[in-house]
Amino acid sequence: MRAKTLRKAVAAVFLGIVGLHLAFVLATSSAIILYRFVNPPVTGIQMYRTVFYRWPTEKRRYLPLKKIPSRTRKMVIKVEDGTFYEHHGVILAAMKNAWKLNQGLGKNVYGGSTITMQTARTLFLVPEKNYVRKYLEIIVALEMEAFLGKDRILELYLNYAEWGKGVYGIEAAARHYYGKGVASLSVDQAIRLVTLLSSPIKYSPTTISKSAILRSRYRYLTNKFN
Repeated sequence: MRAKTLRKAVAAVFLGIVGLHLAFVLATSSAIILYRFVNPPVTGIQMYRTVFYRWPTEKRRYLPLKKIPSRTRKMVIKVEDGTFYEHHGVILAAMKNAWKLNQGLGKNVYGGSTITMQTARTLFLVPEKNYVRKYLEIIVALEMEAFLGKDRILELYLNYAEWGKGVYGIEAAARHYYGKGVASLSVDQAIRLVTLLSSPIKYSPTTISKSAILRSRYRYLTNKFN
């Protein structure tokens, strides 16, 4: 009887997990298909920051991809995902390398996420680092690659990425930090803004020199684009 009861329990758990997966995929894929034509009214990360941190959201200023300077777009791709237009949303080797680095550090610092995965996290998940979130991130990233073109994914990323406390999107960030639109930024200002993407809550464009990682990103972009 105990064995039979155990089998039933295992079967129930398995069916429950499958059901949750199907519900998650159905919900996210439906939203993603909709996002081919309309812009998300709110994101997972925005709701998380509002509910748990009480950060007010600054006015979002949505820009079509073509209105974001090509040079700035190239900067983002260079430091966030150099093969963005070549992969299919997930790079297993990058995640494996990130896992090894995290094991050595004893904490989750690196994620190995592509721009597609970062967009998936921004739109549907939360910023807390754990392997369950990473797993869900992969699922959503693959869905996004299936239903959205690369340009649309990049456009969503640039318009919804977190750039400070309550600051979302590159145009809102440009106006928040520099008082002007992204198209009017100097090369150095654009570099600083893109550098900040790696740690937008702890630092600002004027304090990136306090972080070794951000200093490295800044030097790299300066050598490439100045």
